[in-house]
Amino acid sequence: MEQTINIRCKNNGQQAEVPIGSSLQEIYQQLGLQMPLPPVIARVNNKVEGMHFRMYKPKDVEFLDITSASGLRTYTRSLFFVLCKAAHDLWADCKVTIDIPVSNGYYVDLQLGRPVTLDDAGQLRRHMQEIIDAALPIHRHDTTTDEAISMFTQSGSLSKVKLLQSQGSLYTTYYSLDGYKDYFYGAMLTNTRELYLFGLEKYYDGLLLRLPSRENPQELGEFIMQDKMFGIFKEHHRWQDILGLRTVGDLNDVIQKGYSSQLIQISEALQEKKISQIADDIARRKGIRLVLIAGPSSSGKTTTCKRLSVQLAVNGIKPVPISLDDYFVDRDKTPRDAQGDYDFEHLHALNLPLFNEQLNALFRGEEVELPRYDFPTGRSMMSGKKLRLGPNEVLVIEGIHALNPELTAQIPQDCIYRVYASALTTLLLDNHNYVPTTDNRLLRRIIRDYKYRGVSAVETIRRWPSVRNGENRWIFPFQENADQMFNTAMFFELAVIKRQAEPLLEQVPESCVEYAEAYRLLKFLHYIRPIPEDQIPPTSLLREFLGGSSFTY
Repeated sequence: MEQTINIRCKNNGQQAEVPIGSSLQEIYQQLGLQMPLPPVIARVNNKVEGMHFRMYKPKDVEFLDITSASGLRTYTRSLFFVLCKAAHDLWADCKVTIDIPVSNGYYVDLQLGRPVTLDDAGQLRRHMQEIIDAALPIHRHDTTTDEAISMFTQSGSLSKVKLLQSQGSLYTTYYSLDGYKDYFYGAMLTNTRELYLFGLEKYYDGLLLRLPSRENPQELGEFIMQDKMFGIFKEHHRWQDILGLRTVGDLNDVIQKGYSSQLIQISEALQEKKISQIADDIARRKGIRLVLIAGPSSSGKTTTCKRLSVQLAVNGIKPVPISLDDYFVDRDKTPRDAQGDYDFEHLHALNLPLFNEQLNALFRGEEVELPRYDFPTGRSMMSGKKLRLGPNEVLVIEGIHALNPELTAQIPQDCIYRVYASALTTLLLDNHNYVPTTDNRLLRRIIRDYKYRGVSAVETIRRWPSVRNGENRWIFPFQENADQMFNTAMFFELAVIKRQAEPLLEQVPESCVEYAEAYRLLKFLHYIRPIPEDQIPPTSLLREFLGGSSFTY
């Protein structure tokens, strides 16, 4: 008699008996579910698993498609695998680095020993499609880490070797595709035929790999030129090349050899130098009366604002801060979102006419009485605080809408200087595994929300998709409007925040859906060796989240 196990399917709320040892793919077919889009992964007891995963005990299962964050990551990862396989087939000695997220895709550094051409892009794209059309199975393998290190040493994948050597795990999972072997962080698709849509084209000195839109999976994400964003990534890469620090394996090597203090000093100095250069640029531009600083959640806007203000003072400019929060409209005039809740992130939650009117008056040399917003009552009132700008004074304002042209539509544009600040992680796990920039910011926010707002990691993770949706609407479309971009991510950062983040993530119970994200972040942090927090200075931007800053917030 065939042994079975009980599966509770969250997609339809039903239970089913399935043969013990069934894969998720087999279970999905047996359940006869009708999902609008096919599943690419599943949450098993709130832990994300690939459709290869086999079940030997009763569990809860929820199948996820490409419109989920985890599903899109799985699709993307599998597409990376096909790209690397195709490049290896065409140019056996080439090196591929899956690098920075830009222009709604991923920049691919294809090193052929010569410049990459349009023909190269076309040839690689066609061979990727041939691999997909061949419907090749993607196999998952478990082996000892020593065997994996030996295998990747022989293939010349030294970034993977360095990562695995520093990880300390006894066993390692890798994947194979038609004889080509690679290591990937996270679940993969089971067959190349599931990769139904992608784009690949020449992009600067490399390639751009394009993906289906999460909102409309039948179309590629909109191509958006991001010259300034790409430039700031490349600037950080130049710094990393000087330090010999491109991957987590490199970082672990530096920490293990006792050089973390020097790394921190250099990283902090590079960041301060960049802030100083921005202040110098503002000082050179005669007539600047308003500095606007924008960036997504947990990008370090507040500390950037404070450190930039110090550097402006060094240039003989007195910064005068104004809070955008004091320009909120009365609660009953606040726009509402699709659920009927007040949308405080909406641009028109601000009193734009009053904001523009007062700033223009200040620039004319007039005195204004600043408003104050009373959050408990939801009322805007005058504060009694009067302000008049002196000849060497400049307004400095930070907020999510600071780069939106509509915010300052009535203000002369030649008197405005715009800065975009964000944590743009440039460290890779290895050459084929990027570190999402959003993970860096999420970890910062988890720590900050717990320390200063009394919010648990569960709640922060639960709110994160809504935060990200607001960023996609109100921040990212305007980032290229910046006069300067500032990367607030530190080369050593993840090794420092690891110590505070891990205990908070470990408190997330397996019984809630947020456990999947907490588990993923914990697994990622496991790759990184820690650096003691007391090694970073009190002026460090990280102190905004970790505590111990010499700035007042």
